[in-house]
Amino acid sequence: MPALHDLKDEDLQGLAPEAVAALAQQMLQRIRQQAHEIQFKDAKIEKIMFQLAQLKAWKFGAKTEAMNAEQRRLFEETVAEDEASLQAQLDQLRGATPPPESTGENNDNKRKPRRRPLPEHLRRVDHHHEPEDTSCPSPECGRPMVRVGEDVSERLDVIPAEFFVHRHIYGKWACRCCQCLVQEPAAPQIIDGGMPAAGLVAHTMVSHFVDHLPYYRLESINARSGVHTPRSTLASWSGRGGAALVPLYDAHKRFVLSAAVLHADETPVAMLDPGAGKTKRAYVWTYARGAFDAVPGVIYDFCAGRGAQYPVAFLGPEDDRHSDPGWRGTLVRDEYAAYDKVMVAQPGRIPAGCLAHARRKYDELLRDGGKSAVADEALRRIARIYRLERELSALTSQERLARRQRDAKPLWEDLHAWLRLERGRVPDGSATAKALNYSLNAWGALTQN
Repeated sequence: MPALHDLKDEDLQGLAPEAVAALAQQMLQRIRQQAHEIQFKDAKIEKIMFQLAQLKAWKFGAKTEAMNAEQRRLFEETVAEDEASLQAQLDQLRGATPPPESTGENNDNKRKPRRRPLPEHLRRVDHHHEPEDTSCPSPECGRPMVRVGEDVSERLDVIPAEFFVHRHIYGKWACRCCQCLVQEPAAPQIIDGGMPAAGLVAHTMVSHFVDHLPYYRLESINARSGVHTPRSTLASWSGRGGAALVPLYDAHKRFVLSAAVLHADETPVAMLDPGAGKTKRAYVWTYARGAFDAVPGVIYDFCAGRGAQYPVAFLGPEDDRHSDPGWRGTLVRDEYAAYDKVMVAQPGRIPAGCLAHARRKYDELLRDGGKSAVADEALRRIARIYRLERELSALTSQERLARRQRDAKPLWEDLHAWLRLERGRVPDGSATAKALNYSLNAWGALTQN
């Protein structure tokens, strides 16, 4: 029996009862799957709609905040990015084609300004799009068609320090006999109906987020080439470009979380706090595949705080509609208490300690306190373990485990005995005691295979 999506009317004639039952079962499975997808898509649409409403409330509420001109400009640009990104994601979920974006300063104006023509002095790169077959597609005709014109769309692109224009020329082919017109469909773009090509969107995002160039500076830089790009337009491009990167980010996240061993850590970053007149502390959580994975991978998750809810949400399912229980494996992390909740959030997660964090405690003793015989000896013993691990890095996992049991285990046992001996010699509350306690309290995780 043909597959469900290949069935035709004639295939349904004279079906046996068993075939009808099998077909009905396939249809039920397809309906359940589609209902699940629709439910999940509706939930995402509802979430994005809420975020858009919240964003608009912040946007209009910010007018009453006590912000100076610089703070207000940065806040408005960030809102423009987020709004464009959320709207693009919403359009993708709804399957709708977004309206052509305008390039004027005031996008709230009901009368959208006409887009300025691209400067004539810019170099043009022509891309010709013609049908593979220029014969009339009508079955009863098939005669050669005649080119009767073309549509030209121009997109602005940039090579660093040089703007140029892609000219997409779509030839029109018509059959004089059948009055039939054939033309290649428009090539997909990051921003449909907009002026920028993919290269210019990427250049704008890299300049702003990597090179930390404010949009008003990018506007003036582009103006030196005779290209008019208002800062509000640049912010919108970044937002739409960010939405286009979401599927790539999701795919990369799935790849990183497919590893059996993950390394996790968090680092503070300063985030603008509109209305407060200062910045506040946010965090970037980092997740990396194991050091012995054939293909490395690192992914970052920007979060407003350092609580356990952030790594729990990242490593687990997004909601209850997913059957996937979330990531499971060995998590290499420091002794920050939030990771305890991460480990118990899903069964099958194994905690492993980070020797680099333990080593850092002794390094800080030398850097902050000057000479320390305990720190010197601890660093020397840890260096021996590091040297052995470098030798084992080229081995297979089975060979590496065997060598660790034979060569590394005695080094760890000697280190443990020495740490316990030294801990009994130093007073409680001292910096040396704290460094020793960190290693001893985390010993089970540090020696996890």
